[in-house]
Amino acid sequence: MSIFSAVQLAEAVELSELEGLARYELVQNSFSLLDPVDEETLFPVCREHELGYEAFGPLAGGWLTGTYRRGEGYPSGSRMTQRPESYLRYATDAVFDGLEALEREALARGVSMPGLAIAWLLAVPEVTAAVVGPTCADHLEPVREALELELTPADREHLRGLFP
Repeated sequence: MSIFSAVQLAEAVELSELEGLARYELVQNSFSLLDPVDEETLFPVCREHELGYEAFGPLAGGWLTGTYRRGEGYPSGSRMTQRPESYLRYATDAVFDGLEALEREALARGVSMPGLAIAWLLAVPEVTAAVVGPTCADHLEPVREALELELTPADREHLRGLFP
């Protein structure tokens, strides 16, 4: 299942049980530091029904990579120039403040912004898998960084608190 709300997921699981249909095993939704809504809404349903959670969009369309900067135009070929509709909500001062703080945190830890953002995602206990979607081999470096970086629950909460 992909892009389900908590209500939709609960209804689908219940209906599949009532009708004797194949059991749902996994839900796949967008999830990142900038899109953490599922923590409070969908994760409880996943826990209740013992479902896996696969996160896609862990870098929020490039927003958690340092690509977009306050007061600067969007780089040619970026998602913000190709299909910005899903990401326009991030173009706020509060998000730019969070991005600047995330960059400082990443520098202090000796990792890249995307590496730290992916490490945060991988530290979320309910996330059983992640789709990172690199477009070139260099984009795998943040994944390597994330796999080598261990975040405590306090680290996770601190990083989550950088964004509105």
